[in-house]
Amino acid sequence: MTAGLAIRARAASPPRPAPARLRSALARFGTLGWTVAGLALAAAVWSLAVATGRFPRQLFPSVPEILAAGHTLWVEGLLLDDVTASLRRAAVGFVIGAVVGVVVAVLTATTAAGRNLLQPVLRVFSPIPTIGLVPLAILWFGLGENSKTLVIALGVFVPVWINSHAGLASTPADYLKAARCLGAGRWQTLRKVVLPEAAPDIASGLRVGAAMAFVLIVVAEMTGTTAGIGYRIYQAQLFSQADRLIFCLIILGVVGALCDVAVSSATAPFTRWAKEER
Repeated sequence: MTAGLAIRARAASPPRPAPARLRSALARFGTLGWTVAGLALAAAVWSLAVATGRFPRQLFPSVPEILAAGHTLWVEGLLLDDVTASLRRAAVGFVIGAVVGVVVAVLTATTAAGRNLLQPVLRVFSPIPTIGLVPLAILWFGLGENSKTLVIALGVFVPVWINSHAGLASTPADYLKAARCLGAGRWQTLRKVVLPEAAPDIASGLRVGAAMAFVLIVVAEMTGTTAGIGYRIYQAQLFSQADRLIFCLIILGVVGALCDVAVSSATAPFTRWAKEER
């Protein structure tokens, strides 16, 4: 009898509306599924454009030709060496630029000396394109690793400082007053109130800085090196190897996206409260 009632109840209940079923299916599809679908769509559009024959084949290779170029780089042992070299340079430059950016942001946002002395200088410096500093870095440090690290670190520093300063300087005054009323000192207020409140902005700056590191790695590796994704892109351009060039650009994008996910995951525990408030 109970089973019969359950069957009748299910029969009487209205079917789920189509939009709800669609949303449920899309939710099950997941981020990875959408990523794969987007890449497949991009490959299909590219293949369709190449198939029209309206573009020079040597400049617009097909997807199989691009993959074959990547396979050649892998077999020759160049791809892994290039990715490793670029990741090492990007990581060193990112860490230096991020640490300095956050520390300087604390000074410019929470101290009178930093606000009066450092902030005006940084406002003049920040609009200067980092790529324009490459000749100066080479002049100072030569063609070695130091000049590449400096270029990447400066490029990371700017967005990290801007976002971190904005977050730190916008701490609500009520929070600061409450901390003082509870007897918190300056260091406790910074550690327990100001930094947690600014964590979402700092995290955003770190993600932008990580992306900037991979933008600048291409420029940094075009001179004075024999390994790296940027170096391989430059070589492919010199020898008109469009298939290798496009494959290296794809690898650069994939590695940059994975690093963005890593930075986002690393900062998630510090910004979870902001998501819970929404």
